[in-house]
Order: sequence, then C-alpha cells, then structure tokens
Amino acid sequence: MMVIILTAIVAVAYAISYFYGKFGSFTVRIDKYDMVRQGLALSETPDYEIANARLDADIVNDMTNISGEDLPPNIDMINGAHNGESYIAYTFYLINSGDDTLTYTGEMSIENVTKGVGEAIRVAVYLNGERTVYGKTKSNGTGKESDCDSEFASSTIVMMTSHEKFEPKAKDKYTVVVWLEGNDPDCTDAIIGGTLKLGMDFRITEST
Repeated sequence: MMVIILTAIVAVAYAISYFYGKFGSFTVRIDKYDMVRQGLALSETPDYEIANARLDADIVNDMTNISGEDLPPNIDMINGAHNGESYIAYTFYLINSGDDTLTYTGEMSIENVTKGVGEAIRVAVYLNGERTVYGKTKSNGTGKESDCDSEFASSTIVMMTSHEKFEPKAKDKYTVVVWLEGNDPDCTDAIIGGTLKLGMDFRITEST
C-alpha cells in the first residue's frame, strides 16, 4: 500500500510530499493458496529462506518532487527497500518454489486517489532489467507524457504483466520506483493534500 500526502508548495511545479502507511508505502501480494499449493513465493533476495505472500516497502518522509532523469542509474541493482530522499524504490523477486511449470499474471492497481495527485505520479517498473515508465494520460487526452513509455492501463490500473512457462526454481526480478514528476504540468497547488495508494497483486492462471 502506498499513500502520498502533498503538504506544501512554493511554486507551480514544486511540491513536498509525505509517504506513509500502516503497512508501508508500497505493498506486493500473492494469493496464499498459490503460495501454499503451487509454491509461488515473494522474496526481497534471490536466495530466499522464507516464502512470503506479502511484502511491504519502507516509507519515505519529506519527499520533494524531482525529474525522472535524476534517478540513480543503478537503481534496480539493489535488493529490497532502497529509497532515496525523493523517491520510493523497492526490489523484490517472484519465485516458483514448487514443482510445476506455471503461468502467472500481475497487476498494479491504484487502490485510492484523491485531489488528482495521480496525474503527476510516475511509476517505473524494471522487469529483469528492462525498464518501463508509466504515467497518466495527458489531461487534455492527447496521449502519454513525453517522459513516459506507456500510459496507465486504465483509470485504476497502472500496468499489467504475465509470464508463461514459469518453470520450477525460476525467478523474476522486479524493481518498482515511484516519484512525483516536477516537470508534469499537473504538479500544481491543486494536488496539495491529495492521497494515493498503490498495490501489486500476482496470481497463477495455469499450472502444468
């Protein structure tokens, strides 16, 4: 779960935000049945000892908006939570610890949003080193922002993914990075006090 509160602004495109949440700023989940019966597991490290059905990222306080160009180039090379002062970064592994070959799907959803804060948020997803940056469609409806690779899948879905023939002992590495894009025209006074919650869920759709 991720919650963002924008609390102060000193210029049209400059804001300070606070990330907080009872269970962390970003939450990843798998179905417990898929973990127990099929061996699908989550871990913050590739060599895991404990199978998890839920992982929670650390929080970030006093987060100032930035440009995505300011993110570290090796941001997907660190396991677990590795936040910066102005972004959330979390790396985790989805692991097939069972004996069957699986097909899984994943979906990152916007669980709650207020005051249009989602209009200026960027979400970068690194899947096994391949980066895709997601953002809302431009407010005028003319497509994606210039710094994004893809628009959000819908008003409530950031992105979706799937993996067929996910063999036993296979691992997929995900890094999720979230920041407030200061160059976005929608990063204005109007979003002060807005909130945003994100969650990512994985499910098995086929087992052989």
